[in-house]
Amino acid sequence: MQNARNPSLLLQAYVSHLQDGRRMASGTVEGYGHDVRQLLDFLEADTPADLASLRPATIRAWLAERRSEGLNAATSRSRALSALKSFLRWLQQTQGIENAAILAMSGPKKPERLPRPTSEDDTKQLISVAETIAEEPWVQARDVAILTLLYAAGLRISEALSLTGADTPLPDVLRIKGKREKVRLIPVIPVAKEAVDAYVRLCPFTMTDASPLFYGVRGGPLSPRIVQRLMEQLRGILGLPDSATPHALRHAFASHLLSNGGDLRSIQGLMGHASPSTTQVYLGLEDARLTNAHKQAHPRA
Repeated sequence: MQNARNPSLLLQAYVSHLQDGRRMASGTVEGYGHDVRQLLDFLEADTPADLASLRPATIRAWLAERRSEGLNAATSRSRALSALKSFLRWLQQTQGIENAAILAMSGPKKPERLPRPTSEDDTKQLISVAETIAEEPWVQARDVAILTLLYAAGLRISEALSLTGADTPLPDVLRIKGKREKVRLIPVIPVAKEAVDAYVRLCPFTMTDASPLFYGVRGGPLSPRIVQRLMEQLRGILGLPDSATPHALRHAFASHLLSNGGDLRSIQGLMGHASPSTTQVYLGLEDARLTNAHKQAHPRA
C-alpha cells in the first residue's frame, strides 16, 4: 500500500478519516492536521518506522520547541499531544504501527476553566433589551425568539439555526441533532414556544417544512455572525463583559438548572455531553458561587 510507506500520505488519509469517518468539526480537523504535520517536519520522518520508534523524550523536545516558538498555552500543547496520540491510534488500527510509549504519555496540566454563564438577571435583561434594538418588528421578535430558545433549551447557535419550518409550532419535546450526529430530546417550556410563535406570525418570509425557521433580513438563513453581533450590541448597552456571548446562554441554561435543584445526570442529557466530567464543571461553578455568597453574607466573613 503506497500510503503505508509515506508518512505525508498517511497524514492525508488520517485527516480524511477525521472529516468523513468521525465527522469532526472543521476547526478541530485543521488543528489536528497542523499539529501532526509540525511533528513530521520536526522529525523529518521518511517511513512509518520513524513513527513506531518515537520516544517520549523526542516528543517532549518537540513540545519544548513549539513552546519556544510561541505555543505557550498548556491547552494548546495538550491538544498537540492529543492530535499525535489520535494519529498513532489510527496508524495502529489501519497500518499495524504501534507505539505504546507515546500513547501512555500524559499532557501538560491544563488550568481548570469554569464556564462563564450570564446571571439570571442579566439573561432576562438581554432578552428584554433585544426587543427594542431592531427597527423591524419581525426582526425584534426573531431576536427575542432565538435568544430565548438558546437559554430555554440550552442550544448551540448551530443547533438553533438548523431548525426548520417543520419544527413549528415548537413541540413539547424538541429533537435536536448535536455534535457527531448525537440526538437529544429537550422539553420546551411555554415561554420559548410563545416567543417562537410570535416571531413566526410576524415573519414576512414563507415558512415551509424545508425552509429555515430563523431568517435573515434578506430572506436567507440567519447567519450565526448576526446572532453574535446582536449579543455584542446587547452587552455594550448593558455593560456586560465579553464573556456574554450566545454560548454563555447555553452555559446559563445548565448553571441555572443546577442552582435551582436540577440533577447532574439529567443536565448531562439535556446538554448532550458524552461524558459526565464535561457536565461536572458546572458543579465547580456552583461551588464558587456558594463560596462567594458565604463570604459576603456570613457575619464573621
